[in-house]
Amino acid sequence: MIIEIDNISKSYGDQKVIENFSLQIESEHSYVITGESGSGKTTLLRILLGLESADEGRISLLGDYKYPYLNAGVVFQEDRLLEGFSAVENVAMASRRMAKETAREELEKLLPADQLDKPVRELSGGMKRRVAIVRACSISSDILILDEPFTGLDNGNKEKVIQYIREKQGNNPLVITSHSLEGLEFCRNISIK
Repeated sequence: MIIEIDNISKSYGDQKVIENFSLQIESEHSYVITGESGSGKTTLLRILLGLESADEGRISLLGDYKYPYLNAGVVFQEDRLLEGFSAVENVAMASRRMAKETAREELEKLLPADQLDKPVRELSGGMKRRVAIVRACSISSDILILDEPFTGLDNGNKEKVIQYIREKQGNNPLVITSHSLEGLEFCRNISIK
């Protein structure tokens, strides 16, 4: 699969956020999109996901792709968890096919077992982030799109999360936005201005 982003532009009122941005996203490759705050990284991902429309340009799915949209595992800047539910329930809800036992096994790779049945509102910010990452990586998808996924993680947990993401990526493309390139040397660095 190839996702072709061709001369995308987006403005909000008089403010041009993205101007003539192009990129080909290919299977088996990882990309980190960097840029200053407000440079359009999140807007680009939202356009890629079909949550917003570009003012100009287009996104095409090339190759033998059977759907008119991307089937993506996504981590947004906000965790978007159901605060009254446990980590296990939040992950298991992401797919009808996932058993709670499977969700627990995946979560135990990144979180202490004694935290998995608490309502996520009782977890630290870094723990909530890891729940959101496990949820995104546990569904069947064609691409992983992660918007600032390492927010609130210390270096040790960031390394574990990167390893987990890479294992879950398989042959699918991976697109990450990040202010820091530390630990992301395996990615193609795409700067957006």
